[in-house]
Amino acid sequence: MTGTDNRIQKVVILGGGTAGWMTAAYLGKALQNTVEITVLEAPTIPRIGVGEATVPNLQRVLFDYLGINEDEWMRECNASFKMAVRFVNWRTGGQGEAEARELEEGGPDHFYHPFGLLPDYDQTPLSHYWYKRKFEGETNEPFDYACFREPPVMDAKLAPRWMDGRPATRYAWHFDAALVAKFLRRFATEKQGVLHVEDEMTRVEQDERGFVTALHTKSGRVLDADLFIDCSGFRGLLINEAMAEPFIDMSDHLLCDSAVATAVPHDDEANGVEPYTSAIAMSSGWAWKIPMLGRFGSGYVYSSKFASQDEATKEFSELWGLDQENTKFNHIRFRVGRNRRAWVKNVVSIGLSSCFLEPLESTGIYFITAAIYQLAKHFPNKDFNESLIGAFNNEIELMFDDTRDFIQAHFYYAPRNDTPFWRANKELTLPDNIQKKIAAYRAGLPINSPVTDESTYYGNFEAEFRNFWTNGSYYCIFAGLGLVPDEPLPALAYKPESVAGAQPLFQTVKRQQQDLLDTLPSTYDYLRQLHGAS
Repeated sequence: MTGTDNRIQKVVILGGGTAGWMTAAYLGKALQNTVEITVLEAPTIPRIGVGEATVPNLQRVLFDYLGINEDEWMRECNASFKMAVRFVNWRTGGQGEAEARELEEGGPDHFYHPFGLLPDYDQTPLSHYWYKRKFEGETNEPFDYACFREPPVMDAKLAPRWMDGRPATRYAWHFDAALVAKFLRRFATEKQGVLHVEDEMTRVEQDERGFVTALHTKSGRVLDADLFIDCSGFRGLLINEAMAEPFIDMSDHLLCDSAVATAVPHDDEANGVEPYTSAIAMSSGWAWKIPMLGRFGSGYVYSSKFASQDEATKEFSELWGLDQENTKFNHIRFRVGRNRRAWVKNVVSIGLSSCFLEPLESTGIYFITAAIYQLAKHFPNKDFNESLIGAFNNEIELMFDDTRDFIQAHFYYAPRNDTPFWRANKELTLPDNIQKKIAAYRAGLPINSPVTDESTYYGNFEAEFRNFWTNGSYYCIFAGLGLVPDEPLPALAYKPESVAGAQPLFQTVKRQQQDLLDTLPSTYDYLRQLHGAS
């Protein structure tokens, strides 16, 4: 009927935490305060601050969008910098975890997946010129150190920003996720008028179509809305329980399903603060290390098929020299996979209720930001057009499956095979999508379109989500694991001028590395200044 207001009037988000408050804050801005947003959050249980690692688009897609200065939120969330993931002991099998710890401190079995941009020459990534040189015996320098400015800077534990705040390179962040949720909760409620209800949901009310109409709480509240967003974590209280949407288990692709984690005190002044996340191969999985000022968060992500909780805790404790009897551990069991559909009728799942991959490439926050961006783009009216819902679900499915394939390839191609876990990863089947990319890589072809310029990268927001893993990402991982093409890119055999013209770029990278080593402050010094440490 003409004149009828068919807009969504109310949105209820079930669950707070990082996913819930990121969603509330983002939608508050995207919908320009035209919709009433309520977050129903159960009273929180104190958490261990084991740290969260992110990817570089977080400032632009979330905090810049909200008008929040980087230094402001960093100070309140004990945030530090992340310039890469450093993979340790993924090639060298048969060594004990004590040796792994020594390797983590700077030994030979490590490689970086940097966030820096891979240069190109004549529309061909520098990676392909590097491999031609390697194939012809002209260099033995590892790919990451030959083609990126950042590895020596990270080895020296320097910051990605100069003391005056200017960025020297691209970077992401480490932070305390509970503090980020608290920060965004205050922002959303005070600046955007988001309503916060601390209570526990006890019942979901649905109409004859199966649409959710209201949530009932322990204290007797009834929260009605037009659209409901499920941020209830692995329980999936709305999407899986109320809507009965099946969760597609993907443990046939990724074996790890458990973790043991804690926060470890650290002497920053004596040892410095690492500006990267470490991923340290262990006997039945891998351990993360996320440095923050004064401590680092760490966890051992493992497969329960190959290690019991006690065995994993023991091995994890030995890695860092922890006293098992006097250390507070957080034991986590997680599901790997995604919902068949992330959005069903008037329920949208975001965060752990939607999908989960083990945190090897720090995709948790990335998946949330991508989902809320897509939700705002496809935001419905009360008709809930199936084309909008289908387009949203397709975007989430493609994003998740592509990332799953990439992470599975880490384990599949890792040379380490000294334990049943590492051998079992070689027996899994790689999906067709990643097999095609591997075939292209082996043939010497670029995988996806290389990102060659920061203005291009930051100007193409949609591509940033659609094509997150660039040619440089695949090359970093595959070359780092020792998987190289069968031959150089054939087209280069017909371009001697291009091959010659690309050579000075390697010297340029070396010069840039030295310039950064000479001018950047230590991460420790920069963070002390940023956080006002005395």
